[in-house]
Amino acid sequence: MNFVEPMDDPRLDKWLWCVRAFKTRPLATDACRAGKVLLGELEAKPGRDIHVGEIVTVRIGALTRTLKVVGLPRSRVAAKQLPEFLQDLTPPAEYERAKQAGIEHLLARQRGEGRPTKKERRQMGRLFGFE
Repeated sequence: MNFVEPMDDPRLDKWLWCVRAFKTRPLATDACRAGKVLLGELEAKPGRDIHVGEIVTVRIGALTRTLKVVGLPRSRVAAKQLPEFLQDLTPPAEYERAKQAGIEHLLARQRGEGRPTKKERRQMGRLFGFE
């Protein structure tokens, strides 16, 4: 295991990007500004310093992740190295709820489209293993 120097500027948005909570740093910054990132119980600004031991709650779409800061990486880390820098405290039920919301979104029909056609019913049957 290689030692990774702690980051000089431990900004919240940079940490979220480094630990792969967001694909890009601007997405992390926008989420902080939109109030989708909480530090403890309070909304956090993107430039707020982050420290080891703090609990970060991030709302990404239908999923609300709870992360504990374990380390401060110098730059974006590989997925295998994530346990060195964060502890995922998100309950498994939350992941299941987000997965269910994704499926419901796929099945939702636009208003006025009517009932599914026979072809669409067959596709849904294959998707859920009814056939």
